[in-house]
Amino acid sequence: MNATDSVLDMFLELAAISSPPGHEREVADRVHGFLHQLGLETDEDEAGAAIGSEIGNIMCRVPATAPGTPIFLNAHLDTVPPTDAIEPVVNDGVVTNSRDAILGADNKAAVASMLAAVRDLVQRRGEHAGLELVFTPMEEIGLRGAKRFDVSRLQAEFGYCYDHAAPIGQIVLAAPSQRTLRLTFRGRPSHSGMVPEQGRSAILAAARAIAAMPLGRIDPETTTNVGLIEGGVAGNIVPPLCVVSAEARSRSAVRLSETVQAILDACTAAASETGCEVEAAVSSEYETYRFCGDERPVALAVRALAACGYEPGFIESGGGADANVFNAAGIPCLNLCNGAAEIHTSAEHISVADLEGMTAVTAALIDLAHNGG
Repeated sequence: MNATDSVLDMFLELAAISSPPGHEREVADRVHGFLHQLGLETDEDEAGAAIGSEIGNIMCRVPATAPGTPIFLNAHLDTVPPTDAIEPVVNDGVVTNSRDAILGADNKAAVASMLAAVRDLVQRRGEHAGLELVFTPMEEIGLRGAKRFDVSRLQAEFGYCYDHAAPIGQIVLAAPSQRTLRLTFRGRPSHSGMVPEQGRSAILAAARAIAAMPLGRIDPETTTNVGLIEGGVAGNIVPPLCVVSAEARSRSAVRLSETVQAILDACTAAASETGCEVEAAVSSEYETYRFCGDERPVALAVRALAACGYEPGFIESGGGADANVFNAAGIPCLNLCNGAAEIHTSAEHISVADLEGMTAVTAALIDLAHNGG
């Protein structure tokens, strides 16, 4: 990327680079190089070695030139694994992948918009109250980079990420907590044609448990899913082992606890009914957060969006983002929708107007943090 590239050119270059979780080096090097062209220093921490990535978290500080509120911007450099090559094309003002795979607007559209806005700020020597950029690896598989980032390094009072697929103008006021469940059912093997009664089917236990679990949309704040089932040895052997991977999410701590317990109770009952045993491991992926409409990060975002011609609106999300990690660490971070659509699918797309729009919104956030933040 060059410092004269348009935000579209920058996005097309970044999107064309495959960067599944753990393999973000080429994209990271482009980001480092672009910021160095602007005369800015970048720093990459040691998180990569701890989380299994080629890179650590990248941070860049643009020193303040005027009073006001320092802010930070965050985006992640990985995408979900592509199933084919990524060859971005522009048709009728919309960027898609000409191949049958993701585009990578999640989250490279945010990366491009943030870099373009910072480039414009530096080149016009605009006054600002201080800006920090944080680019993370391995967001798509558990927000791993952000979890390893040392937030004490930030001078910013609060920040923004653009990591929700919805029209520009929508502000994510709340996001859920997520719990991951690994449910291991253990039975007893036997020959299914000769002595099936001597066996204890772990798959049967798992099936009964899943049938009894609360699954799908539980209430407006709570969802659950069973996403992976592994087990069995052969068609003529009563299966001694079955492992089920599930998750539960909720913006309500009480409902999350109740739902996880209901899943565990279903497993215990099914194991008992089938003469099997079950082991359950529950882990926290990230924690919920909630903003009020009059909090400073929200008020600043509302003004920035309105200044760029967008009608601000508020939504609550069912997904997690790096914002969850920053908020849990005590650094307010607001998630703004960036116009990307149908992410994680081969129909993923984003308009050129939305790339340019989020660049303008970024510039407005920086300006307002100085002039009225």
